[in-house]
Amino acid sequence: MAQAGQPRLIVEADAEALARAAAERVMARIAANPGRIAICLTGGSSPKKLYQLLGSEPWRGQIPWQRVHWFIGDERLVPESDPLNNMAIARATFLDSNAPAGHVHPIPTTLESPDQSAAAYAHELQSFYGAEVLDPARPLFDLVLMGAGPDGHTASLFPGFPEIEETERWVVGVPKANVAPFVPRVSLTLPVLASCYEMLFEIAGHDKQAILTRLLNGETLPALRARSHGETTWLVDQAALPEEFRGPR
Repeated sequence: MAQAGQPRLIVEADAEALARAAAERVMARIAANPGRIAICLTGGSSPKKLYQLLGSEPWRGQIPWQRVHWFIGDERLVPESDPLNNMAIARATFLDSNAPAGHVHPIPTTLESPDQSAAAYAHELQSFYGAEVLDPARPLFDLVLMGAGPDGHTASLFPGFPEIEETERWVVGVPKANVAPFVPRVSLTLPVLASCYEMLFEIAGHDKQAILTRLLNGETLPALRARSHGETTWLVDQAALPEEFRGPR
């Protein structure tokens, strides 16, 4: 695959239009692969409308559930019943009612430490992939969904934290988060997140305008450093778009 390039910026009118555009891109990636499909989900508030769409008609009926495997880019080490659990939100919204149980791959949250959870998930990813070293010509994921936090973090890779520089491990434990909720976390690393045909960011809402300004101005925060070896797309709604980047569209 080609080296990671500049993100493609797509601006939608509002959060609802952004979710529809994201759903269309999910379906396009699924349609492009006639075999086993791997999608890496994200947590936070950004993907909730997308997940609701994927669990509703007509989208639900168009997904070949028997061929799609669902992973998660990061997790908070809280019980699965906790509303802060990223995969639990996705499961409740659309996965548990549609996906075969063996096709949903959560990060374990009951082990003794973030590092143990990270090692267990790395083993699961490597078993699914069939190798312990990523081949640039054979991406792990068809699609990786991402978001951008108020400090510029993505997944649970925070600015200035050592985990952002990890190049060997597939998954890392993050003992302390940089933003609320201040709970231990587990995160896929940048090289593993990059192993995809498309990385799709959803950035919506006026409260994201400040961080999007910093990212569009080229500040090397984790959300800017996260790039697919294939295509990187930023879906942004008008509310999040900084004034200086607006113009006729």
